[in-house]
Amino acid sequence: MRERGLCLHGEPYLTPLAPSLTGQLEVSRLLGISGKSQILFALVFTTRYLDLFSNFISIYNTVMKVVFLLCAYVTVYMIYWKFRKTFDIENDTFRLEFLVVPVTGLSFLVNYSYAPMEILWTFSIYLESVAILPQLFMISKTGEAETITTHYLFFLGLYRLLYLANWIRRYQTENFYDQISVVSGVVQTIFYCDFFYLYVTKVLKGKKLSLPMPV
Repeated sequence: MRERGLCLHGEPYLTPLAPSLTGQLEVSRLLGISGKSQILFALVFTTRYLDLFSNFISIYNTVMKVVFLLCAYVTVYMIYWKFRKTFDIENDTFRLEFLVVPVTGLSFLVNYSYAPMEILWTFSIYLESVAILPQLFMISKTGEAETITTHYLFFLGLYRLLYLANWIRRYQTENFYDQISVVSGVVQTIFYCDFFYLYVTKVLKGKKLSLPMPV
């Protein structure tokens, strides 16, 4: 059942990421992209697709998993090495252990079984739901975001909304319900709600997105 969602999961990640990075590379700057969020996304893909070495589904499935992993790690490489001089490391200060440690503990407490691959899959689902927080924290810290970055975030959030619609449809047509995935997806969508409002009221009207500065 999970493998059927592979395409839905990865392609929305790659779709906004490609134009975002392409546009930024044209001006040789990393405009507001959080390297720490990209590290978390790379960790999400790694722990979710470790079955690449033990569970063959199809050539397409295998190729797409490899593509997702490569894109995730190439992105991290570009941020921290190739374009590190233009990376805003001073504002990308979210403490990753505040997310990774609780998610790890939750993965052992709430899962479908204690098989290693199952725990890793559960970890990836939980971590994905909060992986965007360093990016949102970075925007809140600077008080604004470049337009191209807001488009990237909008499409990431939009994919989650479409994924929720997919779960509803599968429940109606197949009576399939994955509680861990659904709850994590709802949590992730909630994080995007405020951003969606600002995107619609400002970015779509040609204004630059700005947030209230933290006290």
